[in-house]
Amino acid sequence: MKHIYLVLMTLICGSTFAQIDIKRTTTNNDLKLATLPYYSYGKGLGLTSPDSLFQLNIRFRIQNRATYLQNEGEEAAIDGQIRRLRLRFDGYVGNPHFLYVLQLSFAPGDVGEVKDGENLNIIRDAAIIYRPNKHWNIAFGQTKLPGNRQRVNSSGALQLTDRSINNAKFNIDRDFGVQVYNLHEWDDRFSYNFKSAISMGEGRNSTDKPDNGLAYTGKIELFPLGAFSKDGTYFEGDLKREQKPKLLLSGAYQYNDKGRRTMGQLGDDLFEKRDMQSILLDGMFKYNGFAFMTAYMQRTSKNPITYNPLDPTDFNYVFTGKGFDYQGSYLFPSWYEVIARYSTQSVHKDIRPYAPNTKEYTLGLTKYIWEHSFKLQGEITMDDLKYIDGSSKQNWYVRFQIEMGI
Repeated sequence: MKHIYLVLMTLICGSTFAQIDIKRTTTNNDLKLATLPYYSYGKGLGLTSPDSLFQLNIRFRIQNRATYLQNEGEEAAIDGQIRRLRLRFDGYVGNPHFLYVLQLSFAPGDVGEVKDGENLNIIRDAAIIYRPNKHWNIAFGQTKLPGNRQRVNSSGALQLTDRSINNAKFNIDRDFGVQVYNLHEWDDRFSYNFKSAISMGEGRNSTDKPDNGLAYTGKIELFPLGAFSKDGTYFEGDLKREQKPKLLLSGAYQYNDKGRRTMGQLGDDLFEKRDMQSILLDGMFKYNGFAFMTAYMQRTSKNPITYNPLDPTDFNYVFTGKGFDYQGSYLFPSWYEVIARYSTQSVHKDIRPYAPNTKEYTLGLTKYIWEHSFKLQGEITMDDLKYIDGSSKQNWYVRFQIEMGI
């Protein structure tokens, strides 16, 4: 038994422990174990120092997908890729009121093409958060802005394999700055949150020459019937099978002063800076396995088209317009879920010659093995594009995806 004990303690505490006399080990064991971190398992793997002055939580996510695509007028294609590969760390240092969150991305679709003179875009989140009490959060650094509901939700918490066409064009994504949240959530009565941010307006990992233009964001969230169960606001579908109806209504507004990119915090560089305004409205309802979401997104900008001063035939534009999303689902007791989504996107008349109006139809089936952390997803999507000259095009794809993470 002594030999077995020695082997086990060697594996736990390292090879140097094996050199300690077993008799001495038994007398000093409590002292030795007191210097080891505490481990916990829940949302990731957690480590807490014995003096509780430091906590580290580790998580990862993988999204592997295969897609069959058929774009009108083109040859059919098959695509297989690691869509997302994320590593996340969060916890606190010195005091549980002082938190941090780090998230890195490694998949090509997250990092983007490596280009000379541009950043390697692996940093998604790097923020320090002060939480004096349950009602206030103050964050400094780079993380998601308080924008539309679907964008605020993690890509790992989606019912379908990706977000909507409107989220792709109108969301305000991540930025570097200061955010202040005032939170008032209760399970059984009217709840509300106020969220605000002052940020650079250039998007994540920007190292462009500084200017005096900032982005100003404000958001309000209302829960007329009380907050959702177990953070249900932050994942799609009614996985908790709400026993009472739950409803979220939210609205966000952003003014991006002297924006440099075609979609504010996202997109290609403009030839001239433009002021932009975004309106983002959301509704979400859940009850007994049923879930429904709807969203309205809009971006406006005066004189959205910018021209290359060295070549007037070369131009770029702010993507202005509006869109609606409608998404419904039902989760069966067997943990299979059926999902349907319908989206419409209308571009502003100023850029209508260069971008089509689009309608998107999606049907999906998801099998949850371990809620959103381990699931199998299948979907079929069709895009109906209408161009200003009266022509149209229909593109569609069938996709299978596996999501796994802790």
